[in-house]
Amino acid sequence: MPWEEKRVRDQRIELVLRAIQGGESISSLCREFKVSRPTAYLWINRYKAYGGVDGLIERSRRPARSPGQTSRRIEAQVILLRRRHGWGAKKLQVLLTDQGIELPTVTINRIIKRNGLVFPEESHKKATTRFERLQPNELWQMDFKGYYTTPFGKIHPLSILDDHSRYVVGLEALRKTDAQSVWSRLVMAFREYGLPEAMLMDHGSPWWGAGGELGLSMLSVSLIKQGIRLIYSGIGHPQTQGKVERFHRTLAQEIRRRGEPGKINSWTKLLNKIRIDYNDRRPHEALQMRSPARVYRPSTRAFNPKPKEWLYPPGAEVLKVKSGGCLPYRGQGYYVSTALVGEYVQVQRLDQKIIVSYRHMRLREIDLKTRKSVALLENPDCKASPETTCKA
Repeated sequence: MPWEEKRVRDQRIELVLRAIQGGESISSLCREFKVSRPTAYLWINRYKAYGGVDGLIERSRRPARSPGQTSRRIEAQVILLRRRHGWGAKKLQVLLTDQGIELPTVTINRIIKRNGLVFPEESHKKATTRFERLQPNELWQMDFKGYYTTPFGKIHPLSILDDHSRYVVGLEALRKTDAQSVWSRLVMAFREYGLPEAMLMDHGSPWWGAGGELGLSMLSVSLIKQGIRLIYSGIGHPQTQGKVERFHRTLAQEIRRRGEPGKINSWTKLLNKIRIDYNDRRPHEALQMRSPARVYRPSTRAFNPKPKEWLYPPGAEVLKVKSGGCLPYRGQGYYVSTALVGEYVQVQRLDQKIIVSYRHMRLREIDLKTRKSVALLENPDCKASPETTCKA
């Protein structure tokens, strides 16, 4: 074994053993060995999967075919991988190449069809081109997949996915869809991967407040306090969240293929296995057949469990939102949001209108004459609201 290859393998072994033994954080180990967190977890998962250091040796991509090998043996390997992962020909081709087996996708497809391994949903696939952010963590998409009914109640899979790399930073089996349950899972993701610049969500609970057209909820206010910009998809336009919706199709297929668990702990284990497989092993066509783990890197923005009070510009007019979401301004009361009760907002006067901002986000434009307002959150369905009144 060449010295460089041996040195790399030894570094991987040391990282994995120290990570498994505990006592050191993954972050500190990644800094010491100059690798990303996804790469570190890839090595740890390989070690566990192979049951030893053999999983840490770089696999040769040179063809291992010889005159002594038969096509039946290769076909058996294609069938095995198809049944194990349920992937299409292009993704299976990557796995086969890693094993030294060179097969064109057309041959892999023929083997799949010949052995009756075509899934019904695959005949309806439609290729689409999606816009993506240029760098990891510029935008995360978050949504619930439809619930599953179990003997112990409903299970709501929550997915949090990086827009650029398709890396799934969170996949959780929740019993409830309330703000506390979602926030606790978000905090776990923030602590492990850092903060995104923005998050894209739909008009669903708990990240959208149905009590007013502004849509702020206690959860969305918590996200704003972390310096995250909020973006909401258009009502009736799920394609705005195309990447997380596409992941949910893959998730549904994997759950059907592996079988729905009968226990709550088994749901957690199942989703964790699917997440690891999707992030670390599954090649993605939009990523030039690389896995999301090879493209994603954590954010440098750290989660702050106790955000500091926001400092508005010197000389800015800052007012406190009172009970009922009412903002007192020049002897009059204007409704802003009940989610901001007790919070300080900035008011900027523009002729007969005022712009209300909370921290880094502009929220409302209020017409002082007509008392009508327009929500300014990034939301394609924003419309002028009817007259709103409250006591100053």
